[in-house]
Amino acid sequence: ECPLCLLPQPPEAFPTLASCAHRSCRPCLEQYLRIAISESRVQVACPHCPAALQPADVHRLLAEPALCDKYEEFLLQRLLVADPSTRWCPAPNCSYTVITYGCAECPCLTCGREGCGTEFCYHCRQPWHPDSPCEPVQLAPSLVNPAAQLVHPEDSAHDETLAQAEAEDIKVCPRCSAFIMKINDGSCNCMNCTVCGCLFCWLCLQEISDVHFLRPSGCTFWGKRPWSRTWKILRQLGMVLGVPMVISLVAGIAVPVITIGIPTYMGRKALAGGPGRSSLSGCQQCLSLTSSVLLSLFVSSIITAVTVGVGMPLMLTYVYGVVVLSLCR
Repeated sequence: ECPLCLLPQPPEAFPTLASCAHRSCRPCLEQYLRIAISESRVQVACPHCPAALQPADVHRLLAEPALCDKYEEFLLQRLLVADPSTRWCPAPNCSYTVITYGCAECPCLTCGREGCGTEFCYHCRQPWHPDSPCEPVQLAPSLVNPAAQLVHPEDSAHDETLAQAEAEDIKVCPRCSAFIMKINDGSCNCMNCTVCGCLFCWLCLQEISDVHFLRPSGCTFWGKRPWSRTWKILRQLGMVLGVPMVISLVAGIAVPVITIGIPTYMGRKALAGGPGRSSLSGCQQCLSLTSSVLLSLFVSSIITAVTVGVGMPLMLTYVYGVVVLSLCR
């Protein structure tokens, strides 16, 4: 039985994969790959685990030559996007790639596509301007990188693209400039580009690590927009000024509750006993109660020591290290 379609299949209908030992029927795998490639995903994982499918397996499973060609094109685009020396011709309807090395001092590049020959600048990637310096121009992602065209090939005008991006919550990947659309379904702000694999924050559009949302950057994991600068500063000041109060509360309330509450609870449980407690002698009952209280005292002391010795230094380091540095910026 195939675990995807839940239909009984003969053994020869389950192709082997080089990346993992999971098995699914060929029609399900073909449909899975067809959907993945139509979404410009070239790092296609196994349907059952995160292991990436090998290109040889993808070619073996894809029966349509057009899909194989598109898959090869996406693989090439992903490779070129990851190369910092790649430049794309800015001419309309031209996605010719120029791979450059050592062109910083002689920045005039020429498109090598037959019939094009456009000259453009290595630094700003705009048409060649020999008599003027480079200007910081915001480029249409569809012109900067054909990877953006793979996602939205119908976008041609820069103004229309930006208007559509603002209206439909479409932003560009900070690494490869491919269009990314986030559906307003309550999902988190940690985004993964399917073209180049970049992990970035939807709010600040910066490449991030796993602890980005724990930093005082103003970006929230679930919110629709980052905090304002005023609210972020007020929150950070509140953390800096409120930590001594929190530590005092922890030391004055939590530590006594842990130290006294756990032994008291265990002593009451031992004193109440169970069905077999009535058969114990008075000395055995006293020994059982004493051992329970002493063991709970030992455990509560360990919990208190870990809370005070590990938790509080971590809190102080975060607040008076990371937060204070963020305030100074």
